[in-house]
Amino acid sequence: MAASNTSKTQKPKSQEQVISQFNEMRQQQRSFVSKISEIEMDIKEHELVLETLREVDDGRKCYRMVGGVLVERTVKDVLPALTNNKEQMSKLVETLTKQLESKGSEINKFREEHNLKIQGEEKKDLSEKEKDSKSGTSGVLVANNS
Repeated sequence: MAASNTSKTQKPKSQEQVISQFNEMRQQQRSFVSKISEIEMDIKEHELVLETLREVDDGRKCYRMVGGVLVERTVKDVLPALTNNKEQMSKLVETLTKQLESKGSEINKFREEHNLKIQGEEKKDLSEKEKDSKSGTSGVLVANNS
């Protein structure tokens, strides 16, 4: 019985399983990109707020959203917290970027192992070669004098 189980696990994956796994990996890669761009937008917002608050008196009141509640603080109290948050988000972006790169290399390795081609990839290669060979005639405008 154990021998039959090991032979089942060593069967090559069906084409649908390979494609499904590839699409799942691509979706994970897209989620990394999405999360990175979201955090980078938050970093830019933090930079804008920090820039504005640095020009303001330290004793001035400001309001900060903490866990869905608006809290009154002073600029002096808020600046270090915002700076720390921005630094933590920058570190998170670095970590996610490394994970994105490793996921990309994992996807490329998977593509090579299973000989996967993305539709339109071959057409791009051919069209680039055609552009190179026709580069002498590209960019010519002809006036229509009718």
